[in-house]
Amino acid sequence: MAELAHIYPTYLDFASRMDPDNKIAAIVELMAQTNPIMQDMAPLEGNLPTGNRTTVRTGLPTVTWRFLNYGVQPSKSVSAQITDTCGMLEAYAEVDKSLADLNGNTAAWRLSEDRAHLEAMNQEMAGTLFYGNQGSAPEEFNGLMPRYPSFRNVTLNPDVSSYNCINNAGATASVETSIWLVVWGPNTVHGIYPKGSSLGFAQEDKGQVTLLDAANGRFEGYRTHYKWDLGLTVRDWKHVVRICNVDSATINGSVQPIVDSMIKAYYAVPNIGAGNAVWYMNNLVCWSMQLQAKNTPNMALSFEDFGGRKIPMFMGIPIRRCDQILNTEALVTTA
Repeated sequence: MAELAHIYPTYLDFASRMDPDNKIAAIVELMAQTNPIMQDMAPLEGNLPTGNRTTVRTGLPTVTWRFLNYGVQPSKSVSAQITDTCGMLEAYAEVDKSLADLNGNTAAWRLSEDRAHLEAMNQEMAGTLFYGNQGSAPEEFNGLMPRYPSFRNVTLNPDVSSYNCINNAGATASVETSIWLVVWGPNTVHGIYPKGSSLGFAQEDKGQVTLLDAANGRFEGYRTHYKWDLGLTVRDWKHVVRICNVDSATINGSVQPIVDSMIKAYYAVPNIGAGNAVWYMNNLVCWSMQLQAKNTPNMALSFEDFGGRKIPMFMGIPIRRCDQILNTEALVTTA
């Protein structure tokens, strides 16, 4: 029975969702997280049934100053194609029909389960946007982390993505976090969903079905199926910057090194106006910067109207808290 309780809602679950008027209570979602990256990322339809293929220019043609009576050799640009695939995130919500039908609140009960599944999918998708790695989990899509795995070396060719991974320095152990600057746009960075699908998300009410308990006993229930096909494409790596090796253990001290790194990140982007620029950091970094700002009014941190409410801004770019950014990232080394 204990095992079954993790799969299907029980009478205890039902009672916990009833208010004193015998109606489905408004649930305080203690498990809900803040992951506005899902709101910022406008997904575009891919050009493949499983994702998107992007053609990027990797080299320019040569041009020549010419003397009279001397010719010029023809030349051409160089391009390459990058294919990004979508991952398929799915879930089923199942509930005993008799349980859901109690007191005539079937629709409200099922909606309460739907919200929990949608929040779980939202958290999983947000985490994958940062940490998804097809090298270790082929069923996922590649997020931002495997695209910026090591920080730049001053002697490195600036035409590789590691040039946009900035070492915050000072970190020595695997208790690190990262700050991200992402410029969302159709020609920079955006989400992708399979060609021909409807934003990649589908929710289907399967209605009444026969369910099985742990001993293969049958009972009638309701089932809802959720499917979310989504991926990420970085069309221009220069419009994403990762600040790595932000030490989670010592961040409650001065954040001046972080501020310095964020200024470097801002100027690492060739065209900050090419799309919707947003900073992403977790709660620990957010409140640490806010505390520092109280004593350092000139640190380029301000509060401005954004989407109808006051939010922190740095260098005129909104700061968004993302709970899926970990405080336990491994120490990043140079390329």
